Amino acid sequence: MSRVSYGFFAGCWIAVSLVLVSCSSPSYQPTKPWHTAEGFKNLHGAEKDTGFFDYWYMRWFGDVEWKDQAEQAHLIPVAEPDLAAIQSPDPDERIVTWVGHSTFLLQYQGMNVLTDPIFSERASPVSFAGPSRLTELPLSLDELPPIDAVVISHDHYDHLDEASILALGPDVHYYVPLKLKSWFVELGIAESQVTELDWWQSASLASGDLSVYATPSQHWSGRSLWDRFETLWASYVIDIGDWRVWFGGDTGYNEVQFKEIGERFAPVDLALNPVGAYLPRWFMEMPHVDPYQATLIHRDIGAKQSVTMHWGAFQLAAEGIQRTLDDIAAAREQAGLSEQEFQIMAVGETQQF
Repeated sequence: MSRVSYGFFAGCWIAVSLVLVSCSSPSYQPTKPWHTAEGFKNLHGAEKDTGFFDYWYMRWFGDVEWKDQAEQAHLIPVAEPDLAAIQSPDPDERIVTWVGHSTFLLQYQGMNVLTDPIFSERASPVSFAGPSRLTELPLSLDELPPIDAVVISHDHYDHLDEASILALGPDVHYYVPLKLKSWFVELGIAESQVTELDWWQSASLASGDLSVYATPSQHWSGRSLWDRFETLWASYVIDIGDWRVWFGGDTGYNEVQFKEIGERFAPVDLALNPVGAYLPRWFMEMPHVDPYQATLIHRDIGAKQSVTMHWGAFQLAAEGIQRTLDDIAAAREQAGLSEQEFQIMAVGETQQF
């Protein structure tokens, strides 16, 4: 193999590894229990003890059946976004558009808020390798209204996409977990446009009726093999006027933290609730809930409605699309929730809540 070919395939291997394993500064002073001298840690449940080599051993040498989600992509519900509602929204209507994965556009009372925006074809550090979209991107950046605020849950490539942030530009206000501000500043975003939040901290947007509260999640961080746990991860309560939305970001489940969120913030009008990338459980249980655990989060935080997310855009784990749909339906029935209370939106769908 030539050096060029070797370099290309090595780059592909590293790019895919960084993204898929992820879905699997030392000078600051600790101020909270989840802060350590080396970085951040989860307080409850099992700590992450799998990594790069565990993933590839499981993927290529283990006995895990790895479904090809691209072959089942036709099962993913898709819809045309309502561009008229998106570009000229009624300020009295609570409008949600699911762009895919963990990217939602929330619109109410003249505010336009994006969660974990990824508009790239791949969730990857490079453009030529890594998980690619299972369906077409339903909404382009050019079709968005002016964005007031962006909420970032953590730094993994399927949640923090450099190309999308650069395209959104410096006029957006970014809410990010601790230790992530420097990443934005290095891209040319002014420090004043980036607000870092620790768990249970909050900030408000001066130009509109928006308050953002960082709340706990069970996950981890890292954009390379050498920076694990150096930045914080979070879920968020987002208040736009009298509309309360919880954005789960990316999380595993424990019996403590989500009940704490519910104690402080219930009732929650709408939960954007992750359900995907959950098999095999021995590898994915710490960082990712399965659909039934997502119904437990729905209950714990006091959500009136949940919309499922973190599935149907990029393949990050072993389960197939049909398995995901079946498990969501079974979890909903087991929890005694209706299809409206715990619902599947179509990729691209615009809905009023």
